[in-house]
Amino acid sequence: MPAPASDERVTFNRCNLSPWTIGAVEFQADPQPLELEGVRATDRRLFERLATIDDPMERGRVFHDYVSVKFRLHEWQEHANAARSSLRHSYVQLLHGWGADSNGHSGAVLKAWIESRFGLPATYHRGRLVEDAAAREHYWNDRMRGAARTIGVAMQLDLLYTFCQDELARRYPGERWLTLYRGTHDPEEYAVQDGGDADGTLVRLNNLSSFTADREVAWEFGSSVWEARVPLSKIVCFSGLLPPQLLAGEAEFLVLGGEYQVRRLRY
Repeated sequence: MPAPASDERVTFNRCNLSPWTIGAVEFQADPQPLELEGVRATDRRLFERLATIDDPMERGRVFHDYVSVKFRLHEWQEHANAARSSLRHSYVQLLHGWGADSNGHSGAVLKAWIESRFGLPATYHRGRLVEDAAAREHYWNDRMRGAARTIGVAMQLDLLYTFCQDELARRYPGERWLTLYRGTHDPEEYAVQDGGDADGTLVRLNNLSSFTADREVAWEFGSSVWEARVPLSKIVCFSGLLPPQLLAGEAEFLVLGGEYQVRRLRY
C-alpha cells in the first residue's frame, strides 16, 4: 500500500502537553516541563535510587544496568547470539545508528517514537516528506522494518528521555534553556517562515534534530550555522549523559523539533 501523506498533523501523544503547544515557537520562549505518561510511576524505584547518587557517570551506569536487566539486554553474558541481537535492537544502538545516518532505519525508529510520544510529525527523511513521495515511501518502509525489529525499544527511549530530563535539572539547576548550535549543508530541509525579527529567523525543524554545544564543531557539519536557545525540556539525549564506553559524541544534543527562533552565524 502507498505511504500515507506526511503533511497531516499528529493529533495525539503520550505526554502532558499537546503537540501544538510543544511545537510552537511560543514554547521556546516560555518552556514548560514535559512528562511522558506513566514512566516515573512505573519505574519509581530507579529514579529514587538515582537521586541518592552524586556522581553523574555512576548514575549513567546505574541507568543503563537497570534498562539492560529490565529489557534483558544483559543476556549477552549468558547467550552470545541473544546478546548481539538484543544490543543491536537496544536504545544504545539506535543512538549509534542515528549518529551514523539520521535518515536510516535508526533515524526512522527515533522519529516515529517522537511522533507517538510527543505528537510532533517528522518533516524530513531522505527528503522533505510533504513534497517528496519517494521520501515518504522510504520513511514508511524504514519505520515499519524498524518497528518489527525493535519491540520494547520505545519504552527504553521513554526511560532515556525521563533520565535525561532529571540529569539536565541536576547539571543546570535553575536553567530553562541551553544555547546550542546546528550546522547544515541542506537549508532546503527546513521550512523557513516569515516573521523572524531583525536578530533571527523563524524555522521549523524536523521532529528530532542534532545540535552541538560547541560552536566550532557546528561548522564541521554545515556551511550554515544556526544558534538557538533550546529549552531543556526539548532535549532527548546528550553527549555525557551515558558512560563514554556506551555513547560518545561531539558535544551532541538530540533535540525535539518544531518552530524555533534562530540566529544565523557568520564564520
